[in-house]
Amino acid sequence: MPVKQQVGIVISNKMQKTIVVKIENRYPHPIYSKTLIKTKKYLAHDELEECNIGDQVLVQECRPLSKRKRWKLVEILSKSSLIN
Repeated sequence: MPVKQQVGIVISNKMQKTIVVKIENRYPHPIYSKTLIKTKKYLAHDELEECNIGDQVLVQECRPLSKRKRWKLVEILSKSSLIN
């Protein structure tokens, strides 16, 4: 069974070893063909605490690490241009 991986943007890194990642899903409306955007937030494990807000990251589904945390950071695709 393949492992789920998704690309998202870090919107919070205030917790210890945890980041909040926003993942957008774009799809066409079935009747009107307008592109709709559905957004979900996931908690992901960041062992080295190397992510900052605005970074584009690749996360992968894993075993449950806490009540809501079921994703882990695989790599940082691009660093944010924002200064934190």
